[in-house]
Amino acid sequence: MTVDLLTAPWSEGTQIGYPLLFGLVLLGSVVPVVPTGLVVGAAAAFAMAAGSLGLPLVLLLATLGALTGDLITFAIARFGGPSAVRWLVRGQHAERVDEVREQFRVHGWQIIVAGRLLPAGRIPVLVAAGALAYPWRRLVPASLLAAFLWALAYSLLGVISGGIFDSPLIAMLVATVLVLAVSAITNQVSTRRRRTAAVVAAREPERCETA
Repeated sequence: MTVDLLTAPWSEGTQIGYPLLFGLVLLGSVVPVVPTGLVVGAAAAFAMAAGSLGLPLVLLLATLGALTGDLITFAIARFGGPSAVRWLVRGQHAERVDEVREQFRVHGWQIIVAGRLLPAGRIPVLVAAGALAYPWRRLVPASLLAAFLWALAYSLLGVISGGIFDSPLIAMLVATVLVLAVSAITNQVSTRRRRTAAVVAAREPERCETA
């Protein structure tokens, strides 16, 4: 009974599974209350362990959901005014947003791709892009590439678990563990890099004074 309740939404395929996947990824890309990586990993695992979802469609819908959400977030940052920007960056460190804004001026579309893949990097990047009025003709291709690489990465975690376990429920649970582990590792690496960069930046004035 419990197994049926957990796997039922994905078992319906075109009726529930695909719209649910797209909707959750879209929602989580605008309002970060949904763990979108877990959703994609679980859907891919279910697609491998059961036949009601197709893996190519899982990848496509996850990409489109992430892309649409990112474009909506960018539009809010660009046209929504100061109050909308404050709503977007709630919970974000102000220095992080300023740091990304400076990097964005130099690297442009590469930062959009990296921001999608790194933990807590997406919102500051899109806010910086909106503040700098980054052109849509450059934003859309970069966001599409970023969304595809992101969806592919989390789908692969689901493919790994779904290829090992025949039970859809076990495959989804293992995919969830893999996604959480990868997210924790990348978050730790990103935090250490930011701390190292902050230490280096703090030492620069001292070097200039002694020089």
